[in-house]
Amino acid sequence: MEYQTLPELFIDAVRNRPRDDCFQAYDRDQGFVPMSSHEARDRVLRLARGLQALGIEPGDRVAILSENRVEWALADLAITCAGAVSVPIHSILLSDTIDYILRDCEPKAIFISDRRQADKLEPLRDRLTFLESVIAFDPVDLPSIVDLAKLEDFGGKGGPATDPYAALMPTGLGRDDLASIIYTSGTTGNPKGVMLSHGNMTANTMQAQEILQFTTADITLSFLPLSHVFERTCGLYTMLLAGAGIAYAERMETVPRDLKLARPTILISVPRLFEKIHGRVVNQALNAGGLKKSIFLWAAAVGSKKVKRQEARRRPGPWLGLQWTVADKLVFGKLRAALGGRVQFAASGAAPLSPRVSDFFLGAGVPLCEGYGLTESSPMLTVNRPGRQRSGSVGEALPRTELRVAEDGGILARGPQIMRGYWNDPESTAETVDAEGWLHTGDVGRLDAEGYLYITDRKKDLIVTAGGKNVAPQPLEAILCRSEFVQQAVVLGDKRPFLCALVVPEFEALDNWAAKQGLDPSDRPAFLASSEVFKLYQGLLTEMNRELPGFNQVKRHVLLERDLTVESGELTPTLKVKRFVVADRYRDRIDAVYPPGAADAG
Repeated sequence: MEYQTLPELFIDAVRNRPRDDCFQAYDRDQGFVPMSSHEARDRVLRLARGLQALGIEPGDRVAILSENRVEWALADLAITCAGAVSVPIHSILLSDTIDYILRDCEPKAIFISDRRQADKLEPLRDRLTFLESVIAFDPVDLPSIVDLAKLEDFGGKGGPATDPYAALMPTGLGRDDLASIIYTSGTTGNPKGVMLSHGNMTANTMQAQEILQFTTADITLSFLPLSHVFERTCGLYTMLLAGAGIAYAERMETVPRDLKLARPTILISVPRLFEKIHGRVVNQALNAGGLKKSIFLWAAAVGSKKVKRQEARRRPGPWLGLQWTVADKLVFGKLRAALGGRVQFAASGAAPLSPRVSDFFLGAGVPLCEGYGLTESSPMLTVNRPGRQRSGSVGEALPRTELRVAEDGGILARGPQIMRGYWNDPESTAETVDAEGWLHTGDVGRLDAEGYLYITDRKKDLIVTAGGKNVAPQPLEAILCRSEFVQQAVVLGDKRPFLCALVVPEFEALDNWAAKQGLDPSDRPAFLASSEVFKLYQGLLTEMNRELPGFNQVKRHVLLERDLTVESGELTPTLKVKRFVVADRYRDRIDAVYPPGAADAG
């Protein structure tokens, strides 16, 4: 079925693929509590009617400022079923950014999660004259805020609809109507509002399902921010389309526990989760030493052989198959058990995934498929198909999606999922989507003979050294992050004589190394400044540089005492590095590794 609008997709899902656990919310006393498709349908209808009673009309903007939870999904669906435009806002954003977004799109109403978000919003209310209603998911003791339960009661005053499915479909809504404005978490400047139509979002949902073929037997654990289009399209709309269930993690910190409780068959995440799991497993095995270490290294080698045969479209032979079965019992099965024991498909997006990490999961029997896209493309453009993964690539184009690489290496894309443009910004729209409908992604890459796309870097991230050489930092950062001692790395050196790297150590691995060396890591700054630690990390650079041309070599490093985080403003909500922020924040330490008079780092 070809869906034209999001309400149409939702209606078809709850009517024709109903389930008792359409949504699940975590309760500390009861565990995951299910909500049926019919209950979800009725609540969405009451909320949509409640919004209309508040004066929300088709085309009006309604924002959502909340962490992931069932109510987020219900509010989003209700907004679209009222014919309005959903504007998600990441829950960790500070008041000044929230203020900018709200003043840019001027919503009539906003959903918030709790008192913490209310406290961000209240100081702004006097100048947000367009904001007529604030609805809180949890009760908030403020007279200017309406509880979600009261809005539902308000929307249900007319009694149940004779045909609730017909009542959910707004009159006159079409594929070209605006469904959502999603503000990009840009690495520079103010965020831009990406306008996605109903046709954009339903097209991308159908493209994803055509490839991935999820079913009513599937369930996913949702923990990525729904304010980001990756989770919203793949973790909400695609699951509804397939008739799959969605369990909402209590919070990001409880994901390891929630995986074991929800036991998902589908896992959608960003590389950081997979990298952390991989790092923990490797460190535990290596630190165990002896037989356990030897068994792990053997199992990893067996998994690697299996991945290579799969990439060559060859089945594992009997001997390799037997080896893998043994490795599965001794090592891989324990990894899958930590993911709940039932994962049949795992997707990684929003940032580059190390081939070493993806190959490890594939070899362990977890089909981890990396994809690629942008907010401006709803978001998916490519994905590695299960059983057809190509290490290091982000996969093949989705159905009805065209890709090409321009003369300067820039990746261009065209298809039904490409945005309508940027809200209130026709100049940026014209720069990003040309007259022929090609989206200029800002990424640099290549297509191989079989149509697999490889991302090499972002155009705006390219470093131009003092010698005039162009250097892409992300591949170098990926190489550094392969080390068990590196958690994060940022390569800098714009207008400098050579490259340097800011490195956040993997402190658990580093502390274990320190114990073996007889060093005391308790005074972290002094420990990181020691000659022994300097030699360890400089040795990592020396090893990496052996395979690189001179201008691509990272000559020096700076060790940081803490992670780069979203909360500190150093990462975007999708975990991309804000290079200018990082370079400015650590400018004195960067300057110290260069000769006096060298140009500024960028």
